[in-house]
Amino acid sequence: MKVTAIIDDKTIKDAMKYSKASTVTDTLKIALNEYIRLQKLKNLNNLIKNQPMRFKYTADQIRNLNRES
Repeated sequence: MKVTAIIDDKTIKDAMKYSKASTVTDTLKIALNEYIRLQKLKNLNNLIKNQPMRFKYTADQIRNLNRES
């Protein structure tokens, strides 16, 4: 998809510096992928916070099961 965006030069230069990308297009791809990854992690954190995982065995029970094998 072709997109036109107005982004100030300093922001682009900083993004290129930190992403180590050689083109603006690559820089924006890296930045958007990183943003998406962070949002997915935030969503997962919220899900786990609101619905904590429950385990069938305690750490000691698992350790004992592993030693028996």
